[in-house]
Amino acid sequence: MIIVYGIKNCDTVKKALKWLTEHNIQHKLHDYRVDGLDTQFLQQAEAQFGWENLVNKRSMTWRNLDENVKNTLSKSTALSVLAENPTLIKRPIILQDGKALIGFNEKEYITAFK
Repeated sequence: MIIVYGIKNCDTVKKALKWLTEHNIQHKLHDYRVDGLDTQFLQQAEAQFGWENLVNKRSMTWRNLDENVKNTLSKSTALSVLAENPTLIKRPIILQDGKALIGFNEKEYITAFK
């Protein structure tokens, strides 16, 4: 079973979940808000995608973030900021069974799940 990390009310997560359902791929949503976020997952995601790619700068959370935090965000501070603000993480994320996907791109999903 594929675990999709994200937030249930995110449109991009909804698109990914719909795609997985339509393609009969068993999956489960790990909602950051409900299920929490573990540091090991964040470290694994950072190692795979880089901290810059984990930060969703188009999110409302980013817009509302303190300017000082935004201006000083770096590899050494990013994971703690993301842990404190899980809605700042780009989503959805799938990291298992040799698959590493961030965001939803249908072509990437087709390639990953063939």
